[in-house]
Amino acid sequence: MTTDATHLPRSALLFLARRPGLESAAMRLRPFRRLASRFIAGETLEEAVDAVKALSARGLMASFDHLNEAVQTPEETREEVRQYQRLLARIDVVGVRANVSLKLTQCGLLFDEALALENARTVVAEAAARDSFVRIDMEDSSVTQVTLDIVRQLRAEFGEPHVGAVLQSALRRTEQDAKELCAQRIRIRLCKGAYLEKPDVAFPDKRDVDASFVRTMRVLLDSGMYHGIATHDERMIEAALDHATKRGLPRGAFEFQMLYGIRRDLQERLVREGHPVRIYVPYGRHWYPYFMRRLAERPANLAFLLRNLVRG
Repeated sequence: MTTDATHLPRSALLFLARRPGLESAAMRLRPFRRLASRFIAGETLEEAVDAVKALSARGLMASFDHLNEAVQTPEETREEVRQYQRLLARIDVVGVRANVSLKLTQCGLLFDEALALENARTVVAEAAARDSFVRIDMEDSSVTQVTLDIVRQLRAEFGEPHVGAVLQSALRRTEQDAKELCAQRIRIRLCKGAYLEKPDVAFPDKRDVDASFVRTMRVLLDSGMYHGIATHDERMIEAALDHATKRGLPRGAFEFQMLYGIRRDLQERLVREGHPVRIYVPYGRHWYPYFMRRLAERPANLAFLLRNLVRG
């Protein structure tokens, strides 16, 4: 009796993503690293910059994300801050159309909320001084409220052009969060979400996640602000374009956002049609959790990985 490995539950992959002990073993496997390179723009800043230069040549914008969910000490968080300061400086020097995405857990949120705010404030201050922008990434639901609270505080300090939030349509609270953030003029990146959540917190059925995405997208497009609609789902893209047409919004009133290495054909089609498209560009040595979440979203990638592991 055989089992189709592509049917490995998404929940199992998301569980494995949170097992740091597997990271070192997995990263030694050549097929694992080869597949990961499709979604990770390298392990160094310069490799990521080169990747963004290539995206820019195709008419795409970018948002850099330094991957590191394993910070455990105040000094490690400060090194993350220094990494983002170097990154913002390189964006200025290279001259690409790019900003940065920052996770508050990298800033120490899980063990010192005040430190996380201090570190995030330093990164946003650097971005503001360079007339750039920091997207505060959303993580699992255990930190949703504190993340939004910190975004609100940073928005009050630095203004709309320099800091924004991410909302996940999988969460039941998201539509209301979107209304409140738009009333406070906070820019939003809307995505579906890639974390394992309990059904009382998140919609377990994909149809409900999609319906939440569409409802929240309409809130964003009706707000008169510049938001990011982050999806590779063509049905969601068409829903956004249809709503924009009904509202008489010009192209450029919002942007589409996609992940590095996914649906390049769709990225290029939207650019040809005159829509702004930004690519989320992750890089860094600690790419394992992020990569596992991408596998959970795309079973075909898991099948590819397993075939190559068998071949050695």
